[in-house]
Amino acid sequence: MAKVNTALGAIDATDLGPTLIHEHLVLGYPGYDADALCTPYNKDELVKTCAEALDEAKKYGLKTVVDATPNDLGRRVELDKAVSEKTGINIICSTGMYMEAEGQPAYLKFRGQLLDIQAELYDTFMHEITVGIGKSGVKAGVIKVATGHGCISPYEEKVLKAAAKAQKATGVPIITHTQSGTMGVEQATLLIGEEADPKKIMIGHMCCSSNLEYHLAVLSKGVSIGLDRFGIEFLYPDNLRKATLVGLLAIGYADYIMLSHDHIANWLGRPFELPDFVQAMLANWSYSHVFKNIIPEVKKTGVTEEQVNKMLVNNPKRLFGG
Repeated sequence: MAKVNTALGAIDATDLGPTLIHEHLVLGYPGYDADALCTPYNKDELVKTCAEALDEAKKYGLKTVVDATPNDLGRRVELDKAVSEKTGINIICSTGMYMEAEGQPAYLKFRGQLLDIQAELYDTFMHEITVGIGKSGVKAGVIKVATGHGCISPYEEKVLKAAAKAQKATGVPIITHTQSGTMGVEQATLLIGEEADPKKIMIGHMCCSSNLEYHLAVLSKGVSIGLDRFGIEFLYPDNLRKATLVGLLAIGYADYIMLSHDHIANWLGRPFELPDFVQAMLANWSYSHVFKNIIPEVKKTGVTEEQVNKMLVNNPKRLFGG
């Protein structure tokens, strides 16, 4: 059985159990640490709040979380490791880069004036998968890539091509961020064209579109999809996400769907207060929402326990284990 890199070492894919495929323990947009009024990093406090945020989901049987935080969004693998030790939940860490508009391309674009940054990205991904991330001893178990709204920039294309090459070399899967659910077909086409295994690709944030024809076009590439932003209702309503899920299950795609929330337990940077109307639209955004609310609600429409088990257990196991 294939081994999966986690924050506490390699485990069998069969031991992943119920898995949330796209979450974040902490996230900080590039530049947060340049803010003179940024909250100082306090590992112990963050471990406590992350563990508390995971506790309720653990009661529902959650066993594994994929931390989809890439290199340029405040990734903290030492935190992943400590939270995994405290909670007993497997945490799979990412290597990768975010989309150009909101990530940190300046360093790489500067180097790209003289050097082959696609090759450098490949070297980075390979090192973090096979050797480890920094001095943490933690090896990445997934490659995270992202593209912007309605297009794939030349910079993002290099990131995706490097990711595809690393996927082919290591067998580690790729999960993606699609902005507002766009460019899923193009992401899949590019990655597969660079010889990434479609069975090892999950196109993410597809629940930001309820266009079933679009979903089927992505699924026709042989990849899996993530309906992985449940609870973020200021971006897209959960009722449409549920309708999309039920529709795809009704026409036979239970083997190609994975679920999650894209939840962020802690924001790195200066504290901020969300407007009341945004807080209201995030009332259910947590690591437990899928288990507590979404699954019971879609079961009322005829979704079966077997289908749920495929989405939460079997499909992640196949994505990571082959």
